[in-house]
Amino acid sequence: MAPICIKNTGKYGRGVYSTRDIKKGELIEVSPVLISPEKEWEYLEKTILFNYCFFWGDHNDIAIALGYGALFNHSYTPNATFDNNEDNLSIDFYAITNIKAGEEITINYNGDPDDKSPVWFNVIE
Repeated sequence: MAPICIKNTGKYGRGVYSTRDIKKGELIEVSPVLISPEKEWEYLEKTILFNYCFFWGDHNDIAIALGYGALFNHSYTPNATFDNNEDNLSIDFYAITNIKAGEEITINYNGDPDDKSPVWFNVIE
């Protein structure tokens, strides 16, 4: 059984939730990506896809996560993190704490779990 599912958060739309206990360090999800070159960023900013993009590579290209990858919500106290796997063309999500079954899985959109820099929307914790 997959360790995650999508549910309504009750406060900010859909989110990713654990279906079983997940251990710290465990791989949660491998999300394939579509790569869009940096020169296309101005067009993506005008679409809903803007909210689901990740920075990619050394040239500031943009990755659009497929699978569950685009549905992890932001938190300044996340229980997961992500790594750009350029060899596999995926974003890999890992638990950074033990996560209990039924708990929402969140990431810090700034990339670093400890980065408290503002994001482009009002954060609900």
